[in-house]
Amino acid sequence: MKENTFSVNDAISNLWDKLDGWLDAIILKLPNFAVAILVLVIFYFLAKMMAKFSKKVLLKKISDEAIKQMVVKIIFAVVLIVGFFIALGVMELNKVLTSVLAGAGVVGLAIGLALQGTLSNTFSGLLLSFLPKIRIGDFIEAGDHKGYVTEISLRNVTIRQTDNEYVIVPNSIIVDNPFTNYSWTERSRVDVSCGVGYEDDLEKVEELTLKIIKENFPHQEGESIDFFFTEFGNSSINFVTRFWIDSKKPKPKLAAQHKAIKLIKKHFDEAGFNIPFPIRTLDFGKNKLQMAPNNDE
Repeated sequence: MKENTFSVNDAISNLWDKLDGWLDAIILKLPNFAVAILVLVIFYFLAKMMAKFSKKVLLKKISDEAIKQMVVKIIFAVVLIVGFFIALGVMELNKVLTSVLAGAGVVGLAIGLALQGTLSNTFSGLLLSFLPKIRIGDFIEAGDHKGYVTEISLRNVTIRQTDNEYVIVPNSIIVDNPFTNYSWTERSRVDVSCGVGYEDDLEKVEELTLKIIKENFPHQEGESIDFFFTEFGNSSINFVTRFWIDSKKPKPKLAAQHKAIKLIKKHFDEAGFNIPFPIRTLDFGKNKLQMAPNNDE
């Protein structure tokens, strides 16, 4: 049986053969390597130019500086990665390119699963920045929260509620669910409800109410002031009047309702119209007791 013996000379010879083969490969690939380096340099400067261009031109609508910086970095990284893959292709490193893509896919999947909520809020923040549906200073209602938008960041929207308390709402909730932006339109409609006694003249009630609204809440062309009696209540005939207001002012609807209620009460008192409140009659056999409702009930 032939024994395998280790020879130092053979090992050194094999090593030199390997190095010689690698040297030949390097020399043969040297032009490709030079072209690949050139491609990387070109794409590096191209990435800087694209980032600078996007910051000046494409991102003018984004007010948040943190979001601007993030978008610029993403554009820079994407252009640079494209140049890296082209450089690998120039060097004919197809196996390396395949391994890099496979590894990037696995790593990207792992990161995506681990940061699913964070990435969702981040991309929602980017979407909110490009779509002018919500802006700093807008008065919005999202779910159970209503107030003024004070900040739009990468992860959340900060709302200052009417009680001056701040609430943090994740961006994904704003994007994925309906929300109301009361600052989106310049004119809004307000409803004010009231009731008059059964003994009052309904024609005069309607005429006086419309006069009050017309004199104190100017309407524009195409806008109408509505008045409707809605029901026979327990102690009054109820009505609702609808009119338009300028919604650019802070808390416009509450202020308009406040003003309209005061004016209607004042003019109804002067005209002798009754605004009744419910009366309860307690029957104790022969004796009956009428009393107003308890406000604490």
